[in-house]
Amino acid sequence: MNIAMDVLSWIFLVTGGAFVFVGGLGALRLPNFYTRMHAASLTDGLGTILILVGIILQAGWSLAAIKLLAILGFLLLTGPTASYALANAALLSGVEFGNSQNDGAEN
Repeated sequence: MNIAMDVLSWIFLVTGGAFVFVGGLGALRLPNFYTRMHAASLTDGLGTILILVGIILQAGWSLAAIKLLAILGFLLLTGPTASYALANAALLSGVEFGNSQNDGAEN
């Protein structure tokens, strides 16, 4: 049972790390602000869930697991809120949609 729990937790940890890596890669490679923010915010939520579930499985049902669940709840409430605030501020300040901000690359 202990080996199965370790394997399951490592699956969650590796999968969460892969999501975070893909989100970071998307933030670097996508063409404009809104698509970069979209990639980072979506993978941030799922990657955080998977990584913290993997750590909770490693910790077992203890006080540490309860604290990690509280951290997970806090991050799930604040992550989307911060993404919305960032997108709204960009929209109100005039950041345009489309490929107009592609860092000097030619179309």
